[in-house]
Amino acid sequence: MTEVSENRPVQPSRKAKRKFNKEYLWGYSFVAAPILGFMLFAFIPIGYSVYVSFTKYDAFNPPTFNGADNYARLLLEDPLFWKSLVNTLYAAIGIPIGMAAALAIAIALNQRIVGIKFFRMVFFLPTICSVVALTLLWKWIFNADYGLLNYLLGLINVSGPAWLNDVRWAMPSMIIQGVWAGLGFHMILYLAALQGVPTTLYEAAEIDGAGSWKKFRYVTIPGISPTTLFILITAVIAALQDFVRFMIMTEGGPEYSTMTIVYYLFQNAFRYMDMGYASAMAWILGILIMIITLINFWLSRRWVHYE
Repeated sequence: MTEVSENRPVQPSRKAKRKFNKEYLWGYSFVAAPILGFMLFAFIPIGYSVYVSFTKYDAFNPPTFNGADNYARLLLEDPLFWKSLVNTLYAAIGIPIGMAAALAIAIALNQRIVGIKFFRMVFFLPTICSVVALTLLWKWIFNADYGLLNYLLGLINVSGPAWLNDVRWAMPSMIIQGVWAGLGFHMILYLAALQGVPTTLYEAAEIDGAGSWKKFRYVTIPGISPTTLFILITAVIAALQDFVRFMIMTEGGPEYSTMTIVYYLFQNAFRYMDMGYASAMAWILGILIMIITLINFWLSRRWVHYE
């Protein structure tokens, strides 16, 4: 008799093959919806915007190819674009301030005291509220005539400025509002990161005689560094695309002192109907975001510590 080799692979039965193919079919059907959604509403429009950026297009007439004229005009002939870029980067100053404040609040809310969950809820609550509603609230706070801030300053005999109508104070006002708006989300991320740092590291540091500052410097900061990187990258991307706050509170004024890139893009696209020029601006912004993100990832190798 011929012996059957033990190493011969077992051939699946027809029933097993049908079951295997059925599982694959179900898997592909579930994946198809987001893939089609991405292709129709993201990939195809993105590809079309590349073409439009090389044309003169007003959304009513067919696009007319004009080469790199939009990019040349943007980079060489439009001082307002560069002003909006500087304003956008200026507004991003609030990112490190907000991150430091969120970390300080997270450390305070990481204590085991009575009612700590209530305070966590209070700080996180603005994150789930409407951005438009919160922006209108801050527009009232900064109002020069009947705003809350100037009213409180008046109680101590200080005459507050016209916050949103003063070239010197408009952007600092927007930075203050932006820092406050991001505190809740960044705080909750830092709070989760703090609770993930092993207590054994703190115990080892105490045995070595480390005080509170050294434990914070050499245990806490490295332990939460991946979260810090995540917050930094997402905050920079969000700051470079900031639009709603500036449209509602200042509309780019006064004297274009709060004009951001995205708001300027919006004006060109939907107020002046210059879609080709707006598309070129969008791609310049996209390339800038990509470069800054890659630089952050490259620099993170020096200060981000993973387990």
